[in-house]
Amino acid sequence: MLTPTAEDMATSKAVGMTVVRPAHQVTDETLQQRMAPIGLNPAFSADLFSAFLTHERCGRHLYRSVAARTNNPVLQTHYTRFGEETERHVEIYESLISTMGGDPAYVSPLARGVELSDSKLLESTFLLGGSVDLMAQESLMLDAVFLAEAMCHANWKAVGQLCQHMDEGNVRDQVQAAYEEVEAEEDEHIGWATEMRAKLMILQADHSAMAAMGAKAEEMLAKVKGWLS
Repeated sequence: MLTPTAEDMATSKAVGMTVVRPAHQVTDETLQQRMAPIGLNPAFSADLFSAFLTHERCGRHLYRSVAARTNNPVLQTHYTRFGEETERHVEIYESLISTMGGDPAYVSPLARGVELSDSKLLESTFLLGGSVDLMAQESLMLDAVFLAEAMCHANWKAVGQLCQHMDEGNVRDQVQAAYEEVEAEEDEHIGWATEMRAKLMILQADHSAMAAMGAKAEEMLAKVKGWLS
């Protein structure tokens, strides 16, 4: 289970247009009492880490989807591995939130906004489904991965920076250890996505035959599978 819902006993704040059953409602005061004293604003920390966790959960869904739909073996290999690493990042965030005294099933208002944004990002990758323009499909999926990884990378950098403002102790030590474990993977993810995105654009610009209006889908597919290897 990656995305908690009310049926999974998830909790949230009743704000704006969000309706939450009384049994599932939490407030800033509740979060203030539950979160461990770590030197940071407790309620804001709960909301922020909920949003970070939600982005990783959505990223796992994205990787599963694009890995199943890409026509390029090289892209598929990376999507699969990065997706597995992202699932590990989900577990790390859940563990950190629990260590802080929070609840991984808490979905903050900020997290709800992240989930909506990320769901639209995933939705965009289906825009050309069924089209013979296979390279455009690949580009849309890679763009989505690039944008998702840019946010992941920024979030983990923020975790490392926040750690420096925490009180010394067990929580800070675990946050620092988590950051050090994930940092290299996130650097690889965003670096690969940036490089591959540029390479895919250059390949399309150099392969004018792929733009031929009369090209058959199966011929294009054969060419696509040979690219980026």
